[in-house]
Amino acid sequence: MAVETKPFDVAESLTDHDRIQAYLSEAFETNDPAFIASAIGDVVRARNLSALSKETHLSRETLYNALSKAGNPTLTTLLSIMKALGLKLSVEAA
Repeated sequence: MAVETKPFDVAESLTDHDRIQAYLSEAFETNDPAFIASAIGDVVRARNLSALSKETHLSRETLYNALSKAGNPTLTTLLSIMKALGLKLSVEAA
């Protein structure tokens, strides 16, 4: 009997604040802007894109495009998203 598999979606595992914080911390450690934007996009999908769109006053399309692997969100967009997620950016010595 063949084993059935399904594609892995990281958004399904981002079920609580601690997991989200750890996931984004690791993403920021890569220093890869495309990966970071994509990781934030994963969190946004996990937390409900429509609800976040209303809270940030950004359209779903804007969020989707800004947080895709090819996206390049502005600082204003990034700060709005992080605030809506209950997170903040911080700076520490490299």
